[in-house]
Amino acid sequence: MEFEFNEIQQSVRDGVARICERFPDSYWLEKDEKHEFPHEFADMIAENGYLGIVMPEEYGGAGLGYVEAAIMMQTIAESGGGMAACSSIHVNVFTPGTILKYASHEQKQRWIGRLIAREDRAAFGVTEADAGIDTSSIAMKAEWDEGAQRYILSGKKIWTSAAQTANKVMILARTTPADQTKRKIDGLSLFYTDLDRRYAEIREIPKMGRAAVDSNEVFYDGMPVPKEDLIGEEGKGLYYLFDSLNRERILAAVEAVGLGRAALRRASQYAKERVVFGRPIGKNQSVQHVIASNWCHLEAANLMAFKAASLADRGEPCGAEANAAKWLAAEAGFEACEQAILIHGGMGYAREYHVERYLREAQIFRIAPIPQSLVLSYIAERVFDLPKSY
Repeated sequence: MEFEFNEIQQSVRDGVARICERFPDSYWLEKDEKHEFPHEFADMIAENGYLGIVMPEEYGGAGLGYVEAAIMMQTIAESGGGMAACSSIHVNVFTPGTILKYASHEQKQRWIGRLIAREDRAAFGVTEADAGIDTSSIAMKAEWDEGAQRYILSGKKIWTSAAQTANKVMILARTTPADQTKRKIDGLSLFYTDLDRRYAEIREIPKMGRAAVDSNEVFYDGMPVPKEDLIGEEGKGLYYLFDSLNRERILAAVEAVGLGRAALRRASQYAKERVVFGRPIGKNQSVQHVIASNWCHLEAANLMAFKAASLADRGEPCGAEANAAKWLAAEAGFEACEQAILIHGGMGYAREYHVERYLREAQIFRIAPIPQSLVLSYIAERVFDLPKSY
């Protein structure tokens, strides 16, 4: 069992870190305040080939694994870019994986290269307000138009990130009514297609944090989708998405750890510099112990995350580990960001010290991509064979 990065993995970390050095906290604060998408950062990541980190070389990728992808995303979060930085490239990192495994050769040739070069900017349309995490209950329809030989998409999606600037969308829609399927999870199909604004009304959602990357409600009204934009078999779309969930949770975990580390870095530096009653506050055990405890929790979560990533790369089951890593990292990351504010005292509430921004973004990991309570339910069922509770 290895606990050190190999030469290639260290080069990924070093290369991504050099890019991140060009985008300091002041850049991310400005983007957050102005609600501006960080195109400069995302373009530089793409120009250096990192969006294709897990893609085969034949499609323009680096041919590496999810351990390396985890290293990349953690480095970005840890730099201070946090969730704003990670979210600006998430879909262009995740989407090619589903395409690679389930799309036709022609589709792979047509889509993957453009995604990893960021010639296409993709949004991800799955969540619906009335379904939430019960994805099998989504109501969006993709009805087949026999005369035009295309699907017609109608319905509403919510929490679609980056739709303000995207020209593509990966979207899940029902092609067979639920009452005509044996199971609710059947009859859902996955498409990757043009986001045609003539048929899609996009409304940005004002939110607590990560304002640099927009979240949206998208209302689709008869948007045509060519048959050649259907991924895999009709009705199997939810299965294709389920296959990618563990990898998504692994990357969320390492990002939460990275953001927590950024918070601890600022907290410890402030504790060295801030003098109260004639002594630096970092000399007080009440401050030292909090920072040390946060570090312990973050590093434990990190080990679980990289164990899960290693299992995923070997093609071994990693559901319990991926979910546990996400749960541990979400709690540890939030705790570290919260304590960083408290160590800063009143200045922790000020934007110029950045830790309040970290805390707003850290909250995301406790909600998405799956709530903490459902992670525990999954582990109870899959690890301990307890009856399903929902």
